[in-house]
Amino acid sequence: MSASEIEEDNVTNPHRKQLLLLAATILLSAPAATFAQTASSDQEPIGIGLEGFVYPYPVQYLLLRMEGEDVKLAFMDVEPSAPANGKTVVLMHGRNFPGAYWKDTIHWLSARGYRVVVPDQIGFGKSSKPDVPHSFHVHAYNTKQLLDYLGVKQATFVAHSIGGMIAARFALMYPEHVERLVLEDPIGLEDYRSKVPFATRDELTAEARKQTRAAIDTFMQGFFANWKPEFQIYADIQYRWTLGPESELIARTAAQTYTMAYEQTVVYELPLIKLPTLLIVGDKDRAAIGRNRVTPEVRATLGLYPELASKAAQSMPDCKLVLIADVGHVPHLEAPEQFQEQLLRFLEQK
Repeated sequence: MSASEIEEDNVTNPHRKQLLLLAATILLSAPAATFAQTASSDQEPIGIGLEGFVYPYPVQYLLLRMEGEDVKLAFMDVEPSAPANGKTVVLMHGRNFPGAYWKDTIHWLSARGYRVVVPDQIGFGKSSKPDVPHSFHVHAYNTKQLLDYLGVKQATFVAHSIGGMIAARFALMYPEHVERLVLEDPIGLEDYRSKVPFATRDELTAEARKQTRAAIDTFMQGFFANWKPEFQIYADIQYRWTLGPESELIARTAAQTYTMAYEQTVVYELPLIKLPTLLIVGDKDRAAIGRNRVTPEVRATLGLYPELASKAAQSMPDCKLVLIADVGHVPHLEAPEQFQEQLLRFLEQK
């Protein structure tokens, strides 16, 4: 897999002007203040690459090959807005969110001198969605290709949900390129195969096809202990994808990424990660792969994050665990000040 080309939504940095020579298309982006443009009443279809959905910072595209297909990896590369400290933070999104949900974290890190790189992994957000098997190894490899292209030799990874599994795999594959590791409510702290029955990709695709507006809203609200109206845009994205002409490919992609998380657990390899690690978890989080596919009795035993996180932290050579009270699966959205306080303390420790 090799990088062959970059496209960029909005080239503003002088040292990146040469990218215009390689651009196949140039799209317009908008500043962070215009990000929350999607209302809960919005019933319009949205493009498979979130065309028309404005990200908080300019989006670029790295062209790669994945399973024999040409694909575009979307990413934001945000320069420090304060004097640069020479450090880079890579933000890794979860399975049900685009990279844009890191908006406030990007702004906060940039204001403290960090360069911030935010990829949408292949199959997510604005990136391509090929109907091919997914692998944490391949996503880690793609991320390495991106950092190589950007000239980033070492970075701190801050990774949420399924992004935590990708970041853990990256740390195992390329430890010399990771300065520190922050896992925010990572899924994969348990082996779902021991409790959740196997489902084929066709069965999972059929399930994804049947999702209604109400079901999607309920599902997304379940990630939060304290739902707020501003979180509705993330449910809107999921629903509006079902209205578009490529909804079948969206459903197939959901099946592929579910299968990856179900089959490729990293929990047994966490003790091999020797890097300084912060495991930060909302104590009300109950997210788990396959919760809708088990009995209520089994469901009650899935996603017990305080217990799972404690075991994971104890298994890792250099891991600090922080529980955030009365918060669900996405602390950086639900309790941003507490999340940022813990993140800054970890980033600045000697």
